[in-house]
Amino acid sequence: MGSESKYDEKTRVLVVGATGYIGKRIVRACLAEGHETYVLQRPEIGLDVEKVQLILSFKKLGARIVEASFSDHQSLVSAVKLVDVVVSAMSGVHFRSHNILVQLKLVEAIKEAGNVKRFLPSEFGMDPPRMGHALPPGRETFDQKMEVRQAIEAARIPYTYVVGACFAAYFAGNLSQMVTLLPPKEKVNIYGDGNVKVVFADEDDIAKYTAKTLNDPRALNKTVNIRPPDNVLTQLELVQIWEKLTGNELEKTNISAEDFLANIEQMEIPHQAGIGHFYHIFYEGCLTDHEVGEDEEASCLYPDVKYKRMFDYLRMFL
Repeated sequence: MGSESKYDEKTRVLVVGATGYIGKRIVRACLAEGHETYVLQRPEIGLDVEKVQLILSFKKLGARIVEASFSDHQSLVSAVKLVDVVVSAMSGVHFRSHNILVQLKLVEAIKEAGNVKRFLPSEFGMDPPRMGHALPPGRETFDQKMEVRQAIEAARIPYTYVVGACFAAYFAGNLSQMVTLLPPKEKVNIYGDGNVKVVFADEDDIAKYTAKTLNDPRALNKTVNIRPPDNVLTQLELVQIWEKLTGNELEKTNISAEDFLANIEQMEIPHQAGIGHFYHIFYEGCLTDHEVGEDEEASCLYPDVKYKRMFDYLRMFL
């Protein structure tokens, strides 16, 4: 047995936000990884039939359902007492529900329960401590994530922060165009000169890395960056992959930073937030403007995850 015994024991994991966009993938990845997986079911689910059916499908795969509510502190304490690790995937985007600060209630419950060996709060995007300069209103996401981190660290709760990639469904399939999720047929907007390096990752791979990191001693009280080298691409490189796949060259329009940010104040708040995030990623290069060591990069830590390359990802759209 020796050093392997740590991994022979099943880790018990509670996923909060389990029916959400990333949450449902994390549940499946945890089950596939062999973790004893618990799913938090909240009474607020009401008549949301899609979520109810999703939870039933998790049950079929072997997950255990735990009922608790954010408005009932004791129910949360009881839920976290069942597990070793808590993973939160609460939504943090303005065009969906923006629930980041609800996690403070989870921090309180974990602190009181006292048994949790690791907490992974809802991150999975840009690294908040690097985003202090971000444009409003999009910066609210980073400010709130920082508030959650500060509460975790003040309560001395062991943590792992998983950060660093653009979700492929929102940034790759559309060649990083806003207001669509499908590839353009004739024309494509290029941000600046299109040569800023960006990190793209398939959401299922993000979930797989999360499931592997949550009981890995190397990731304890660390930030793990998802920066798979073959998916560190400029926007132009992404567009060229698509052009190669289709055999069709797109008409390109370069958009200057000034033009991209023009009239931002007149837009709806969710759109303003989106514009700000796109600006930091595609003009400033916030995902790639800093070094990441091999000991803190997911694809180096877990080479057994055969992550999806963007060539294969874009092939789905043919």
